Amino acid sequence: MSTESIDRPADARRPVREEKLPMAALTALATAVFITSLTETLPAGVLPGMSGGLHVSESAAGQAVTVYAAGTALTAIPLTAATAGWRRKRLLLTSMAGFAAANTVTAVSSDYPLTLVARFVAGVAAGLAWALLAGYARRLAPARLQGKAVAVAMSGIPVALSLGVPAGTFTGGALGWRAPFLIMTGLTVVLLGWIAATVPAHPGQHSQERPGMLRALTVPGVGPVLFVTLVFVLAHTILYAYIAAFLKHVGMGGSTDLVLLVFGIASLASIWFTGARIDRRLRALAIGSVLLVGVASAVLAVPVHDDALVYLAAMLWGLGWGGVPTLLQTAAADAGGPAADAAQAMLVTLWNVAMAAGGIVGGVLLDALGAAALPWSVVLLLVPAFVAVAGARVHGFPAVRPRPSE
Repeated sequence: MSTESIDRPADARRPVREEKLPMAALTALATAVFITSLTETLPAGVLPGMSGGLHVSESAAGQAVTVYAAGTALTAIPLTAATAGWRRKRLLLTSMAGFAAANTVTAVSSDYPLTLVARFVAGVAAGLAWALLAGYARRLAPARLQGKAVAVAMSGIPVALSLGVPAGTFTGGALGWRAPFLIMTGLTVVLLGWIAATVPAHPGQHSQERPGMLRALTVPGVGPVLFVTLVFVLAHTILYAYIAAFLKHVGMGGSTDLVLLVFGIASLASIWFTGARIDRRLRALAIGSVLLVGVASAVLAVPVHDDALVYLAAMLWGLGWGGVPTLLQTAAADAGGPAADAAQAMLVTLWNVAMAAGGIVGGVLLDALGAAALPWSVVLLLVPAFVAVAGARVHGFPAVRPRPSE
């Protein structure tokens, strides 16, 4: 026996197994996120054609977005609890099949009530999918790469907002408003086969392992994460939903698409940056996100109508916002522990409640105080969000993340 073999530790002689992310499976999850995000906002881009096709006003056709959010908000928690024992792959396939059916009905229906029912079903499917996607992504990855796995899965959101919505709007204008929904059905059918082929199956929870939904609120750290979710998403939506009206107010009404493109590109950069660092810097990234969106809103609130400042604010806004879904879902999963699925279901519900409330509150502010009040409302709302993130130093947004179990 050689001296080298005696002196070298046994572990040093073993080949080091390089841990990698299962990109085929995670990209399938990212595509599911893309489809759910785009399905929610697609009616906004084809609203004139949709209202004409359904023989209703544009405001009535716009309720297709509201009904979708309502379907998610009303059913995410009870359905997540009811399906906690289902195998994760079976549940994901079921939810995506629901999307295919709902988008198909939306595409072929000329009946307004039937369209709203289809949109509600799509929202229900979204609630099921969103409650499991972040946790599923974490289960697919090695322990030290779980944050990056969530970031990859959540990348579907900025892609949907920055590329999907403009593409859907263009397609609707060129081929008619029904075409984007049929394309979404086709994408979902392809995704179903993709999931079946590449995404590993994972079991659900046995009944004795499932913490109650309300009990999850008592887990340290879950409350602060949910509060930040509600306030942050509300603040963002108030401005984002009425960005066209605000840009018209500052004399840039014809540049809405370019401003949103800058926002979308910055969001993509943000989610890449977040994914690369979230496993070590979750707290710093959360604080930075709140500050960046706050600074962007403050820049827009200053009554100096300079196009360059607006584009700068859009870039800062995108850099602050792009990684937020990943940050909040990772923080909820970390804080929730065994109650992670329950925490995710509540996060999804509050996210959609905040989106619906943002549309309402933003509309009231726009009518009562004008577009100039929108960025100021964001600044004011982000103050308690910052306090909550800063205060949750031990649980929720800890300085040192808990080590995930292997």
